[in-house]
Amino acid sequence: MKTFDKKLLNTKPLSERVSKSDLSLILDINTKPPEINQEHLEKIKHLAKEIINSRKNNKPVIITFGAHLIKSGLSIIIRKMIEKKYITHLATNGAGSIHDWELSFLGKTEEDVRKYVQEGQFGLWEETGKYINLAIINGAKNNLGYGESVGKLIHTENLDYQCISHPNKQYSMQESAFSNNIPFTVHPCLGQDIIHTHPLCSFEAIGKTAEVDFLRFVNSVSNLEGGIYLSVGSAIMSPMIFEKALSMARNIAHQNNKTITNFMIVVNDIQNSGDWDWTSNIDPPKTSPAYYLRFCKTFHRMGAREMHYLQMNNSAFLLNLFSELNKLDNSNQNAYL
Repeated sequence: MKTFDKKLLNTKPLSERVSKSDLSLILDINTKPPEINQEHLEKIKHLAKEIINSRKNNKPVIITFGAHLIKSGLSIIIRKMIEKKYITHLATNGAGSIHDWELSFLGKTEEDVRKYVQEGQFGLWEETGKYINLAIINGAKNNLGYGESVGKLIHTENLDYQCISHPNKQYSMQESAFSNNIPFTVHPCLGQDIIHTHPLCSFEAIGKTAEVDFLRFVNSVSNLEGGIYLSVGSAIMSPMIFEKALSMARNIAHQNNKTITNFMIVVNDIQNSGDWDWTSNIDPPKTSPAYYLRFCKTFHRMGAREMHYLQMNNSAFLLNLFSELNKLDNSNQNAYL
């Protein structure tokens, strides 16, 4: 059976692309958090205290996020949370890695999908496809993870002994995770990301590095007892990888007469939660729209100590959380580090 010959594709320089987002979207580290309703604020204060307690006890704080977090300008906030050791693991999808890389390389990201699909040019940009795929191919040869491979490229600016300048790497989350030696795992869906359209794309390499990342994610989840799991704007990927990882982790835990139940899940998204009481132990029926909201239903089933859903945009959530963490951090004088 015939397959498509991707070598015939015409890629164009990334500099020719009209991008919808640039470095002007990056929020300043001192950005004042927006006012939110009292119920949400109390939950965020509670979360901040739980994060501090978890880090005092050397327990993990995992943040899984969707690509929109980057386009909301939150990269610097996340970098500072890494530096302050509030976060022990970051996980995202392929788009999250791509947007982070493009900002660090070009200072621009996010193309006009409608425009470029019509032209047969959507995603077919030379530098994005070339450099990210080569970083992944090199990473696969050296048993690195996907996010680690891209983070290393941004940090070292070296690829096959060629200097690839990343003038804006101070905004990159992948670079910060790499330089601070914490996992930044990428969990791609094959055929879903623009780098998969490039002639240099190797699904073999993507698969190998993504496997490393998934097993690193499972390892972090294995240590989640006493820790925190945050899902920020990831309605599908985050709940899907988490339920598999938690089952694998509990399989080993049960063999050793241990449990993984004393942890907290907080889900942040802008979607309506279906008017269901997600603090109950009852799943919504299949006749209810709430049943199909994986970003709540899946986490609701995981048997955590507590689960909270905060319906608000990523910026409001993370800026308020960062503010509350800083207040506690200052009062405790970094006692948990």
